[in-house]
Amino acid sequence: MDTFTRVILFTDTDGRARFREETVALTEGTPLSRLSALQPASALQLRRSPVGFRSEFHCTTLPQWLFVLQGCMEIGLQDGSSRTFGPGDHFYSADVLPTGANFDPGVHGHWSRQVGSQPLVTVFVRGDLV
Repeated sequence: MDTFTRVILFTDTDGRARFREETVALTEGTPLSRLSALQPASALQLRRSPVGFRSEFHCTTLPQWLFVLQGCMEIGLQDGSSRTFGPGDHFYSADVLPTGANFDPGVHGHWSRQVGSQPLVTVFVRGDLV
């Protein structure tokens, strides 16, 4: 069976951001063009960040897919680990503030930054995983 690897940035039970990977079955389409089931989406937003961009620790306000169109983006977590995503890479950002919590930049969220000599161009697609 053909599959697609979905990278997910999520808030774990301790309130900290982590990455995990899940497999999505590509069970539809034809042998030459395997497809997943349709995924829900409600909005699309484009972003351009200049060379040198870096955010502070923050949480995602609403779950969304992020696809890198140009440049490279690094996502850093509270535990000191990070992952870099380049053109064509993606992740599902579901790193939301736990219900009832007050944001603590020493515990919650992730930071992001542009890496390399090209501006970072991304597209966000809002939607919940099914």
